[in-house]
Amino acid sequence: RFIDLLGAFFTKRSNHPNSKMAFVSTLAATPSATRSSTCTFFSKTASTSRRSPSRRVASISMAKKSSYEITVLPGDGIGPEITAVTLDVLKLVSKKFGFTLNFKEMPVGGIAIDKTGVPLPDETLAQCKKSDSVLLACIGGPKWDNLERKLRPETGLLGLRKGLGLFANLRPAKTIPQLIEASSLKPEVVSGVDIMVIRELTGDVYFGQPKGIEFDAVKKERKGFSNMIYYEHEVDRIARVGFETAKKRSGKLCSVDKANVLDVSQLWRERVIEISKEYPGVELSHMYVDNCAMQLIRWPKQFDTIVTGNMFGDILSDEASMLVGSLGMLPSASLGDGSGPGLFEPVHGSAPDIAGKDLANPIATVLSAAMMLKYDLDQPEAAEFIETGVNAVLDAGIRTADILSSDLKA
Repeated sequence: RFIDLLGAFFTKRSNHPNSKMAFVSTLAATPSATRSSTCTFFSKTASTSRRSPSRRVASISMAKKSSYEITVLPGDGIGPEITAVTLDVLKLVSKKFGFTLNFKEMPVGGIAIDKTGVPLPDETLAQCKKSDSVLLACIGGPKWDNLERKLRPETGLLGLRKGLGLFANLRPAKTIPQLIEASSLKPEVVSGVDIMVIRELTGDVYFGQPKGIEFDAVKKERKGFSNMIYYEHEVDRIARVGFETAKKRSGKLCSVDKANVLDVSQLWRERVIEISKEYPGVELSHMYVDNCAMQLIRWPKQFDTIVTGNMFGDILSDEASMLVGSLGMLPSASLGDGSGPGLFEPVHGSAPDIAGKDLANPIATVLSAAMMLKYDLDQPEAAEFIETGVNAVLDAGIRTADILSSDLKA
């Protein structure tokens, strides 16, 4: 039933009419405890105790329980569609593995603006804070683009991250063998890519004060300004997340900044170097952001773990995600210091142009749910089962339009 569901939500028609039966048989022949996916989406990353934070390193996993409270934020555009699919998957998996997930849907983003006049209602934030984990689909759309900044959907997302104290965003970008042809780069360039981008979430130019648009009486024209600011403790804690993650992967960490131009990046680099003394087993390198953007395309396999600030991370993580062929494939986790829930969401946007047409790729949201199970709820077997199911669907040649290759049909 689980794999039948996965097949059904990708497409109602396939050029492999018996593909679902084929991969049902394949999985049925293997006990769930010993199944391994063709591509382990979150390999190299281990879990630690979420409720026992050390030196404000981001939380990874809470103690295993039999029942969890999950706040669900479907959001806008294709959000409700991909959320519905993901909840069906989670219900089946939780039943199979003997735990209960209690879902509470709340508005955020554009839908919250329409209902309450603000992108992040107090009730939504309060519900998130008291839950075990938060699953978000996507927000935004042209309907709300002309609102003043404080009322736009994106402001609600920034407020949610700030309100939950989520300072570390982990975005894996791992090549999926079945989709190697979907990448716009040559297979020999992207084959074997496995990068974790760690982005600081609550500082930098997105939150720095002062900021605004105002009239300059001297120059007789308006000016816009934002403040790119980091405090030492903000750099220290995200650096530790970077080093801890790199230690559990290949032991290589690249810190990305613009220290040749920006004072704030000079502080960033100084603090990262200082924190590196706590991790003698991790090889630290530094790269300017413009060079990093080029190298991600030129030779992505040189990278393993990247740590960087909010704005640079926003840009580089999207670029890294396209190495695998589509934003619709990649999940992310936003984590805090262990005192509250994490936030799990796909890296793609709300795609309002295809909303309601049953065309959206739900894989990134489904894998975000797997990431939630693995890193926030301590249910790694259930997470692996979802990953296995997604791989079975891909092995069967079932695709949405965004991940089609020339030899397959949607």
